[in-house]
Amino acid sequence: MDGLAGIRPRPTLVAVAMSGGVDSSVAAALLSTSGLPVVGVTMRLWAEEDFERGEGGCCSLDAVEDARRVCARLGIPHYVINLRDQFERTVVGQFLREYREGRTPNPCVRCNETVKFADLYLRMSRVGASHLATGHYAQVEQGGAGGTVLRRGRDPRKDQSYTLYRTPPEVLSRCLFPIGSLEKARVREIAGALGLGVWAKPDSQELCFVGGGDHRDLLARELAGSFSEGPVLDRDGVLVGRHRGVPFYTVGQRHGLGLTARRADAEPMYVYEVDRPRNTLRVGPWSSLLRTGCSLSRVVALAPVPSSGWNHALAQLRAHAKPTPVSWRLMPGERAEVRFATPQAAVSPGQSLVLYDGDQVVAGGEIQVESGEECD
Repeated sequence: MDGLAGIRPRPTLVAVAMSGGVDSSVAAALLSTSGLPVVGVTMRLWAEEDFERGEGGCCSLDAVEDARRVCARLGIPHYVINLRDQFERTVVGQFLREYREGRTPNPCVRCNETVKFADLYLRMSRVGASHLATGHYAQVEQGGAGGTVLRRGRDPRKDQSYTLYRTPPEVLSRCLFPIGSLEKARVREIAGALGLGVWAKPDSQELCFVGGGDHRDLLARELAGSFSEGPVLDRDGVLVGRHRGVPFYTVGQRHGLGLTARRADAEPMYVYEVDRPRNTLRVGPWSSLLRTGCSLSRVVALAPVPSSGWNHALAQLRAHAKPTPVSWRLMPGERAEVRFATPQAAVSPGQSLVLYDGDQVVAGGEIQVESGEECD
């Protein structure tokens, strides 16, 4: 099977992280039918009274039952692992802190970095698992110098390498992505042919801890008392409205800005700056979103990178954004500076920027300080 090519050492027991969806189910099926010893494991992320919060998505009660039924169909054991405390502390907690500070986090990146890979892998390795597999659309291989190479999944519409760039190297080297070389349509075909009941299950589109609702409802509930209304100013500093609190807004947002009445033919306004210390939003036309560059913090490198001088790469600013050519260089203190070949819109502090050489992930970091000037 392509997903096992070049993996060393040979897996002795593979723990498959199963969300109850078609992707992780087919990942388990491919590994099981290849003759490897496989166990399915589903993460429990909620207390008993909160377990339905993710209803309809991964980690809900329905998802656990779907995973259990798939494992029974495949004839492999299934376990539920309680990682509630880790998830609440490192994923949900960080999500709330970032929004409170006017930043736009990516909780999937955080979850992959901590709970889904580091914590789950550690827990399963203690009971004999040599490898961890998931249903991510990505590919991993051993490099010629013994390092681990992370590449895009074959299906460009489903590629998830962006959210995996912070996976700890020692864990990534023991990861298997069995469906990374497949397209989504083929994954569903395999599930149907194997009689897996989840073959037509729709993809989850929302954050698992929001449960199909609006994340702003979660912010209002969990951050109550930590925000207040404030002014919305245009580029000239003129008051044009009032906002309900900076956690509810992000760079690039157009709707729900609380602007005063404007002419019908007026140019649309977008949030181009969230000023948490001053509790202020700055808004302007589309051109105000354009940036020629940005800086990154918490930079990690997955491939050898010169410590000085400029490098060329393709940068991805969102999970499914179109890559754009950039020049970039490492800076002291796990930082980097990035210059875009063409100005980019909605460069949002808190989001990840991931750098690629072709389909290989080279490095990535969190957008921290916008260093480019507005481009009129």
